[in-house]
Amino acid sequence: MKLKEDMNPLLLQVFRSVAWVYSVITFLPWYLFSGAGDNLERARRTKARSVSGHPAGPWRSVDSLRGLSAGMQDGVRTLDKVFEFAARRFPRRDCLGTREVLSEEDELQPNGKVFKKVILGEYNWLSYEEAYQAAVCFGSGLASLGQKPQRNVAIFCETRAEWIVTAQACFMYNFPLVTLYSTLGGAAIAHGLNETEVTHIITSKDLLQSRLKAILLEIPRLQHIILVDRKPTSWPDMPRGIMVHNMDTVQELGSRPEKLASPRRQPLPSDIAVIMYTSGSTGIPKGVIISHSNIIAGITGMAERIPNLDETDTYIGYLPLAHILELSAELVCISHGGRIGYSSPQTLADQSTKIKKGSKGDTSVLRPTLMAAVPEIMDRIYKNVMTKVDEMSSFQRSLFVLAYNYKMEQISKGYSTPLCDSLVFKRVRSLLGGNTRVLLSGGAPLSAATQRFMNICLCCPVGQGYGLTETCGAGTISEMWDYSTGRVGAPLVCSEITLKDWEEGGYHSTDKPNPRGEILIGGPNVAMGYYKNEAKNREDFFVDESGQRWFCTGDIGEFHPDGCLKIIDRKKDLVKLQAGEYVSLGKVEAVLKNCSLIDNICAYANSDQSYVIGFVVPNQKQLTALAEQRHVRGSWEELCNRPDMELEVLRIITEAALSAKLERFEIPKKIRLSAEPWTPETGLVTDAFKLKRKELKSHYQDDIERLYGGK
Repeated sequence: MKLKEDMNPLLLQVFRSVAWVYSVITFLPWYLFSGAGDNLERARRTKARSVSGHPAGPWRSVDSLRGLSAGMQDGVRTLDKVFEFAARRFPRRDCLGTREVLSEEDELQPNGKVFKKVILGEYNWLSYEEAYQAAVCFGSGLASLGQKPQRNVAIFCETRAEWIVTAQACFMYNFPLVTLYSTLGGAAIAHGLNETEVTHIITSKDLLQSRLKAILLEIPRLQHIILVDRKPTSWPDMPRGIMVHNMDTVQELGSRPEKLASPRRQPLPSDIAVIMYTSGSTGIPKGVIISHSNIIAGITGMAERIPNLDETDTYIGYLPLAHILELSAELVCISHGGRIGYSSPQTLADQSTKIKKGSKGDTSVLRPTLMAAVPEIMDRIYKNVMTKVDEMSSFQRSLFVLAYNYKMEQISKGYSTPLCDSLVFKRVRSLLGGNTRVLLSGGAPLSAATQRFMNICLCCPVGQGYGLTETCGAGTISEMWDYSTGRVGAPLVCSEITLKDWEEGGYHSTDKPNPRGEILIGGPNVAMGYYKNEAKNREDFFVDESGQRWFCTGDIGEFHPDGCLKIIDRKKDLVKLQAGEYVSLGKVEAVLKNCSLIDNICAYANSDQSYVIGFVVPNQKQLTALAEQRHVRGSWEELCNRPDMELEVLRIITEAALSAKLERFEIPKKIRLSAEPWTPETGLVTDAFKLKRKELKSHYQDDIERLYGGK
């Protein structure tokens, strides 16, 4: 992962000598005053153990060997109490912040496209007391509009302060909150709303216009639409029986003394807090039922893994709040009195697509100390910075590379490099505001190269985590002083992990040097199950003899001797791409096998990449005819190895996929043509001609690296 040092060998030796002398002179005072010795001990210590003594586990954090943690403060057992506790303790501290939009304008691009650009002002803040009162009034207003306790209410909205106010209102009044991604298609939205039988939905003007309006007739129970936008808007063409309200007017209705005086039914820890819809392999999303106690256990585990978390922290919220990673991260922040400033991927940094050139992005203004990110965003930062490095003068580039490699050596030993940080990496660090002290990564695996880049150039640890909606996002998080790559850390204090043998894949807890198997997560953070889907519940969830609930993840992991987990494979063929989209490889293959040009196909995707690739056994007659049409000559092997024939077959496959209505992210972007058929004799398919994915991956490993271009 070192950068290539392309410079005069003599100068290189001089630099290394100077760096060595500097390191020797500064090592002792740095070691004594920085607490590095403690951090090195923490990084090297055993972080989790098998409480049974068996390599399969259950594995627990060394901080929870006697019992799993289920809560933070005494008496705070439901989410409404979490917010109430924070509002009482930090009433005047900033809680939720939104930037003022000063101006908007359309900007013509050189390619003829028009982009909307904005100039944004400072953040306007709601204090904890103000946010709490807003939630109380909004919950009271929803009750006044007929919303009943323990009856579902939906939110279909972008990440913003009003989302959290809505969620807290629902927690207070015991309205289970149904969450839907704002990127879902019409059929998936209608399915979620009809399955949960909602009568009230909170959304934005843009989403009502662009997605909801077209399917309103397919949601017969819907009666009330509440828009979070401040400006009242009339919607005269709504279907009969549906009323449109503004959030402010609902809050005003709920703030009347007689409404606030009405007793509210407070939730129990076992009551449903959220029904969170996730992507399903068939395209139909599943609703995960999450109780108040589930989420509290999850955020307890996450908070314990973030050092020195308190009310002085600032978190930037821009990932979808309908995703468990973002919702949990924000609730962790609220539980400790931190402030949350809202953003979006389009306004995050000075160079973001909606920020007018010369004005400031959200990170520059907010200067957050905490941030959660998905690998796609971190990869984008990595590529942008390295592109700028390539454009530097020879001297600047050499200085950057030498400093990068020097710091890589130092952090691999557990040491820091304050001089390099201030002289070389300060500008890169300023991309995220310059104050980031912890970066949480989740949603998909993070490549080792990108993780190391973040450690070096952004001068902060990356806590790579592993969790699922079904476990409230909580499973593992790597400790902040552990600078190893490719691992997701030890189990959180709220959960334990068992490895289950998977005979078909050849993974066993008795494997050497490390135990391997399917990851099963147990603990108070494991969700109640899937909404109205008993068959799937029986398949994925179970309760052991002690009454503890477990979830079977379908992911394959191995435990290292220090108790840290590494994800090494996926049991099922459902793969999450880098940006968070789920791809069912079997579904893609089933569709594309209908193409006459294809005899067999294996779709493949790396979770740290943004697209699908494919290995194709073409039909010999069809491909030969296609080659003749294109005036291409050669043997069968030569035809399959020609890049121009790969591109031609890819074009035909893409057309077939679009005709079959596959999503763009499901369609292979690159393919490899295989001249040899896959038979049981080759070991690439079973006797029933089912694909052996593990063997196919090994067989085409060189092609996988070529098609993904390496990193």
